[in-house]
Amino acid sequence: MPAGIPVLTPDSVPRLWHVARLDFDPVRQRHVLLYPEGAVLLNDTGAAILALCDGNRTVKEIASILGERYQADVSTDVSDYLAQMADRELVRAG
Repeated sequence: MPAGIPVLTPDSVPRLWHVARLDFDPVRQRHVLLYPEGAVLLNDTGAAILALCDGNRTVKEIASILGERYQADVSTDVSDYLAQMADRELVRAG
C-alpha cells in the first residue's frame, strides 16, 4: 500500500474517494464506480458494500449489516474487498 494511505481495520470508517461515485450503467445493467481516470464494474455485492461506505459506518458495522442481509458471516469478504478498493485508492479510511 502506498505511503500515507491508512490501513483499513474493523474499526475504520471507510468512505469513497471524494471524486468517486456509485452509479448504474443501464447499457451493461450493472452497478459501476465512476472516478476521473476510469470506472470499475461492480457486482451486486460490491455495490452493496460500497453503498454503505458513507463515512458514518465502520467496516465492522458494514459487515454486520450485510451479514444480516445475506444471512452469512461476510466479515472477511467485506474486509478483503475494502482492502482491495483501498489499495486502488478508491476507498479511504476515516
